[in-house]
Amino acid sequence: MRAMILAAGFGTRLWPLTIDRTKPAVPFLNLPLICYSVEYLKRFGIKEIIVNLHHQGDSVRQALGTGEKFGVKIFYSEETEILGTSGALDHARHLLENDTFIVMNGKVITDIDLASAIETHKSRKALATLVLKENRQRERFSNVLLDKNGNIEKFGPFPDPKDKENIPLMFTGIQILEKEIFNYIPQKQFSHSTTDVYPKAIKEGKIVAAHISNGGWYELSTLARYLDISLEFLYKEGKTFVYGAGTTIAESARVTNSILWQDIKIEANATLHQVIVTDGVTIPANSKLERVVVVRRDRCETIERGEIVGENVIVPI
Repeated sequence: MRAMILAAGFGTRLWPLTIDRTKPAVPFLNLPLICYSVEYLKRFGIKEIIVNLHHQGDSVRQALGTGEKFGVKIFYSEETEILGTSGALDHARHLLENDTFIVMNGKVITDIDLASAIETHKSRKALATLVLKENRQRERFSNVLLDKNGNIEKFGPFPDPKDKENIPLMFTGIQILEKEIFNYIPQKQFSHSTTDVYPKAIKEGKIVAAHISNGGWYELSTLARYLDISLEFLYKEGKTFVYGAGTTIAESARVTNSILWQDIKIEANATLHQVIVTDGVTIPANSKLERVVVVRRDRCETIERGEIVGENVIVPI
């Protein structure tokens, strides 16, 4: 069985972390996010993985290479124009159309039991099986509605935060698909699975099954989620911050609840709390920063938000 990791997005909501890399190549505790997806699939015996590329694709290639260091084989599917979540599958059709396959996003950390989801898929004889989770916090993920048989009926709007009675279900992006799914994917054009493919298949009476998991699943698509989830994992290890290779911190500096990438210099008496510092930044002496991202000014072709302070651009989280 093969799998495809979707990694072609622009990562707009993670700017400025995505100035020089795509979102799945952003480091999570010193390892590019997409590496966790590859290791996750490998744990379930999947050793041939397709990765689609568009924005800053070389950053993913640099992180994964051929896949040899992970014990897998990586195939790359280059998109000259962004094709969407199902258009990406059509573009890689020749690599996927011979067997059942898995699709997941390259921006998540998860320990969901994939083997159990595959068993659900087989037992339901489904065209597709989508892995869902309860959205108890009623975050802004589309609500997935099921029929009486536990199959997907339709995709609804974001949940109403005032509705405290019904617990909405959300799609994790993990899905098991039969090769017949290609009968429903428009060819050679942009398309999304949840708007252009699954509704059409459901209308024709095909089974799009739901597998509801209580496993861990973390999606890092905004600056706030990136920081808060990183800190959650650090706290579990008894740590309050992490730093990458080549980083130096002055003895008199104070760094708490922060994420420091590589080749960073924190000068004397600087104070950082809930700060993300990207590669190559120098934090001047006596700086006081809280809940911001700091990037080097010379790496920003345009400044979408935030302010210039000396050699750095500082963006609020």
